[in-house]
Amino acid sequence: MKFSKEIKVGMLTVGAIALFIFGYQYLKGRNLLNDDRTFYAVYDNVEGLTSSAPVTVNGLRIGNIDNIDFLDSSGRLLVKFHVDESFKFSSESTASVYSTGLIGGKALAIVPNYESTAREAIDGDTLNSEIDEGLQSQVMKEFIPLKDKIENMVVSADSVLTAVNKTLNPKTRIAITNSLDEVNRTLVEIRGLSRNANSLLSDNREQLDRTISNLDTTTKNFAAISDTLAQVEIAGTVKELESAISKFNVVLDDIASGKGSLGKLMTDDKLYENLERTTRQAEMLMQDIKLNPKRYVHFSVFGKRPGEYEKPEDRDQ
Repeated sequence: MKFSKEIKVGMLTVGAIALFIFGYQYLKGRNLLNDDRTFYAVYDNVEGLTSSAPVTVNGLRIGNIDNIDFLDSSGRLLVKFHVDESFKFSSESTASVYSTGLIGGKALAIVPNYESTAREAIDGDTLNSEIDEGLQSQVMKEFIPLKDKIENMVVSADSVLTAVNKTLNPKTRIAITNSLDEVNRTLVEIRGLSRNANSLLSDNREQLDRTISNLDTTTKNFAAISDTLAQVEIAGTVKELESAISKFNVVLDDIASGKGSLGKLMTDDKLYENLERTTRQAEMLMQDIKLNPKRYVHFSVFGKRPGEYEKPEDRDQ
């Protein structure tokens, strides 16, 4: 069967158009030879999501974004995408927009809801939508407070440098330089003193060694004396002291009870009064001897007879 030239041209034209459409869709990530389902999701902000962006499940690409357009006058966006027929999920699953990398674009991930008892998603369903912050958003959230702190630190450092510049005027710089010179001279003097001390120690090393040896011997002797003192029978000495104190307490008890001469003297009032009277009479006798010695001492060259003795009156009688 022969075809005319016009039919051949028409068939080639139709084939070229079909091939163009097939290639165009394939470049967009859609294979017209495979069965797929179309779904929708509504977002307030798609965060840079574009057409032909991949649709993934657990990182595996199962589809592409077909179209993104405004849904209404409020600015909400309607995202149309297709998914391979082989992957099944419930109508309660979520379409999440996420970042593919720090410098990469955006993609759409299907987050299946395996615990849901809802029906299986069918072609034309609208899924739940959400925006995954991703690593880039988290980094930006962490970086912004850090950036504010760095700015505050830079401002504070600038203020400190300004204050330091105001403080370090020419006079202050000269004073600091002079102080550093004084410190340097002091260090030089300390270094000289250190050398002198080292020389003194070197010259008197033998005397220091003997002194340390003598001190060691003295310490050993003191330790021996301490051991000797520790061996003294302190307990026996204390026991004898307690016995002596007990005897002294017995003597004091006897005196308090009137036993013995000392006890009677301490407790008998009559004996005390007689002793006092005797003492007073002895005092009067001594006074009378001083006033009238002739009554008691008889001395005469010519043998004159002494007068008669006159008994003194007792003042207490």
